[in-house]
Amino acid sequence: MRVLKPNPAQRRTLLGATLVAMAAGLNAPALMDISRSRYHEFKINKPGYLARYGHWDVADMPERFQLNSIHATLLPTGKVLLIAGSGNDIRLFEGGAFKSTLWDPARKTFQKIATPKDLFCSGHTQLPDGRLLIAGGTARYEVLRGDVKRAGGAMLIKNEDPDKAPVFPKGTLFRSLGGKEYASQLAVRVPRAKKKTSTRHGKRGKSHKKTKVTVTASEARVYVEATAPGRQGITNTSEQYEIKGLAGDDRHNFYGMANKLGMDKKDFQGIRDAYVFDPFTEKYIRTDPMRQARWYPTLVSLADGRVLAVSGLDDIGQVVPGKNEIYDPVKRTWPAGPHRYFPTYPTLLLLKGGKLFYSGSNPGYGPAAQGRIPGVWDLKHNTFRPVRGLPDPTVLETSSSVLLPPAQDQKVMVLGGGGVGESRTSTARTAIADLTAPHPVYRRGPDLPEKTRYLNSVIMPDDTVFTTGGSRDYRGRGASDILQAQIYHPRSRSFTPAAAPTVGRDYHTEALLLPDGRVAVFGSDPLFGDKDNTRPGTFEQRVEVYTPPSLYRTSRPRLQGGARQVHRGHTVTYTTAEAARIRTARLIHPGSATHVTDVDQRSVALDIRRGRKSVTVTVPKDPTVVPSGWYMLFVTDRHGTPSKGAWIHVR
Repeated sequence: MRVLKPNPAQRRTLLGATLVAMAAGLNAPALMDISRSRYHEFKINKPGYLARYGHWDVADMPERFQLNSIHATLLPTGKVLLIAGSGNDIRLFEGGAFKSTLWDPARKTFQKIATPKDLFCSGHTQLPDGRLLIAGGTARYEVLRGDVKRAGGAMLIKNEDPDKAPVFPKGTLFRSLGGKEYASQLAVRVPRAKKKTSTRHGKRGKSHKKTKVTVTASEARVYVEATAPGRQGITNTSEQYEIKGLAGDDRHNFYGMANKLGMDKKDFQGIRDAYVFDPFTEKYIRTDPMRQARWYPTLVSLADGRVLAVSGLDDIGQVVPGKNEIYDPVKRTWPAGPHRYFPTYPTLLLLKGGKLFYSGSNPGYGPAAQGRIPGVWDLKHNTFRPVRGLPDPTVLETSSSVLLPPAQDQKVMVLGGGGVGESRTSTARTAIADLTAPHPVYRRGPDLPEKTRYLNSVIMPDDTVFTTGGSRDYRGRGASDILQAQIYHPRSRSFTPAAAPTVGRDYHTEALLLPDGRVAVFGSDPLFGDKDNTRPGTFEQRVEVYTPPSLYRTSRPRLQGGARQVHRGHTVTYTTAEAARIRTARLIHPGSATHVTDVDQRSVALDIRRGRKSVTVTVPKDPTVVPSGWYMLFVTDRHGTPSKGAWIHVR
C-alpha cells in the first residue's frame, strides 16, 4: 500500500495546526474564563437584568483623594464626608498624617479636608442644625506583648490643694522612692481638692464653737511609660511617686499613685477631644472635650437635640466602665449621663417616648459576659428591660442592626454576626423585635444566603432594606469575603437577590443611601491578602456604587418647589406632574456609619394628600419619631420607583 507523504508546505500547515490545537488545549481554562467574563458582563448589562437586579459601578476617585474610609456621613449638602484619620496605619499615626475627603457624588468631585486630630475610630452623629459631631479617636495604637519595649500603665495623680487645678503636660516625670521614672503620655488636668468646713458648737452654757476644715484629695488618671527600656522599668507593687519639677507645698500636694506598671499588651487608647464638622463651611471646629477619653464610642442623638456618648476604650485602653455623658450643643458642654456599661460601638436606636433600644450589635472590645444582652434602656429612670428570644445570642459581634421602615412601626432587625473577638463563628440568622408589644422578644426572620459578619444594611425609599458584603470569617480571613447583595422586604419578610458587588467588604466598611436613590459602599480592612493567610491584607480604597432596579425604569416621580424648613406637625406642598401615581412619602435621615453601625438612619412615613398637580405631606408631631434635623424627602409611585431626595430641615 502506498503511503502519501505531505510536502514541505503541507507539513508546515499541519505543524501550525497542531501547535494551535495544543495552545488551545493548554489555554482552554483561560479562554473559557475570558468567555465567561465577557458573557457575564453582557448579561449584567442587559435591560432585563438591570431592571430586576440593579447594577454596580466603581466610582472614579483620583489617587490623591483616596483614603482608608473608616467613617462615612452623608451631609445636608448632598456631599459625603469620608474620615480616615490615621486609617489603621500606625505609620500615618506616628507621622501625624490624618486624612478626610469630601466627595460630591452628583458632580463627581473630590476635596481634601484638613483634619485636626486622629479621628480614627471616633464616634459621630448629626446635630439638629446639620453639623456633624465627632468625639473621641486614637491616642495610641495597640502594642502586642512581644513588641512592648517599655513598662507602662495607669498613674493616678492626686491633688490635695483646694485652690489649684493644675494641668500637667505630656512628658511630665514621676519618680518612685527607688528612683524609677515614668513619663506621662498625654497632658492631664487634675481638679481642685474638695474643701469642706464644718462647725461644732460647745457644750450647753458655753459660747465657744469649733471649726473643722476637711480636705479630700481629687485625682485624675494618665497613662505613663518607663523612661528606662525593657524589664528594668517594671514595678509590681503599689508605689507613691513624686512629680519632678515641683517645689514648695506643691511637692506635697501633688503626687502620683500606681499599682503594677508592666510590659503587658497595650490596647488602643482613646482621646477626649471633640469637633463639629460644618457642612456649609466644610471645616472642622473644635468644641469642648468629653469627660472621658473614648476610642470606639457610640454617639446617639436624643429627641431634645442633645447627644449621648457611651462606651469606648479609655486613656489606658480599658472599656469605659459605664461612665456615659451627654453633649449639649447649645452650651457645648458634656454633663454626666446615666451610668450603664456597654461593649464598644453598641448599636443604640431612639424609640418612641425617648427610650433607647440596644439591639445587642457591637463591633467588639469588651468581655463576652458583660453588656451583651439586648434591651430597652429608659434614660430618665436609668432602667434596662432585656429583650430576649434572639437565636444565636452569643453571635452578635459585628452584626448589623436597623430600625425597619417606617420608624412608626418600631421594629428592629438584627442581621448576621460573629463570635466575640477573633472567633471563626458566624451566623446567617436574622431576627426581628416588635418593640410595640407589651413584652417584646426577638423572633427569627429569614436567614441570609450565607453566614455573614460585617454586613452593611441600608434603608431604601421604598421601605426595603438593601444589604451587601460582609465575610464568613473574622476580617475576611481565608478569603471569605462574600460577593453577594440582597434586598429585604419587610411586608413579605423575605429576601430577593440583587446584583453582586465586585469589591469584597469586611472589617471597617460602611454604606450610605445617596440623595439620588443609589447606595455607596466604602472601606474594608482584611487581615490577610490570600486564602492561605500568608500575606498581609490591603485596605480597600475603592468606592462602589449600587444602582437599584427601580432606577432603570422608564420614569420616576419628580418634585418641585416646597419649603426647605418645616416644623413638626406642619405640611409642605410640592408641585409634580405625577401626583396621581404617587403612593408613599418618606423622610429618610442621612446616614452616618462606621464599623457597619449606623444609628442615624431612619425612615419616617408621612401622611400624603394629592392634588391635581401637587402633593402635600405632613410631618409627624412626635420628636422621638422624627427628631429635629435635615432629612431627604422621597416619594414613590405605585411601582415603588422613588423620586430624587428633596432636602428638608425639620425644626
